[in-house]
Amino acid sequence: MFELVAGTKRLSLASPVVMGILNVTPDSFSDGGQFSSFELACKHADEMVLQGAKIIDIGGESTRPGAADVALEEELARVIPLVRYVAQYHDVWISVDTSKPEVMRQAIDAGAHLINDVRALMEPGALEVAASLNVPVCLMHMQGQPRSMQSAPEYQDVVSDVSGFLKGRVQACLEAGIKRENLLIDPGFGFGKTLEHNYELLAKLEAFHSFELPILIGLSRKSMIGNLLERPTTERLAGSLAGALIAAQKGSHIIRVHDVAETIDILKVLEAVQANNK
Repeated sequence: MFELVAGTKRLSLASPVVMGILNVTPDSFSDGGQFSSFELACKHADEMVLQGAKIIDIGGESTRPGAADVALEEELARVIPLVRYVAQYHDVWISVDTSKPEVMRQAIDAGAHLINDVRALMEPGALEVAASLNVPVCLMHMQGQPRSMQSAPEYQDVVSDVSGFLKGRVQACLEAGIKRENLLIDPGFGFGKTLEHNYELLAKLEAFHSFELPILIGLSRKSMIGNLLERPTTERLAGSLAGALIAAQKGSHIIRVHDVAETIDILKVLEAVQANNK
């Protein structure tokens, strides 16, 4: 049974927990104004905590395919005030979705508990900073960079190749002084993968239990749902819930989603069934 620990804060992963997505990017909220976007983000955080999210994942850099890079000062301005707000008003785990060492450092100082890095601590200085902060870190697989990652991604064997990459990053973390109990893994659905790659990863998710580390899954509203169902982002709830349920059935520990209440509902149904199947 896994447990996340950051200082005196603990989170049991004995059953799947929901991580609510809180992106603070110009296209995250319909209102383009800086102040009111912050207010909307705060309200959204309040809602997700009320709905039962155990972790709020705060990000200030869009990593969707084709996304442009964000300057350090801009990312800090988006992320840090929101981390402070959630830390002040909610007794919930706070994750910072970033690849920048300075954002990691300032976010943890502001009250965050977990680093969620799509680049698996490969940016210069990230390994060292993460080791010094001594908090849980999620390592995600991505082929290429957001700007170009969906340009004809190729694998010899997607499960084996993703596993091989993650093994290398886990080893690099251990060598940098990061404790094994502080590591989580994410196969990176939608990050440099075709539709077929994504569904093969989901079908064979059990393969990642060999790491004996918590598994974080994020497929909510992604193109692997939209392209399969031919649905726009606003009509991907059913597909996202199906993916979340399958991921939970296959032993994922953290489900990263936009739709917190609905995901918690399906997990309660799954838990009720599993409780009667022992």
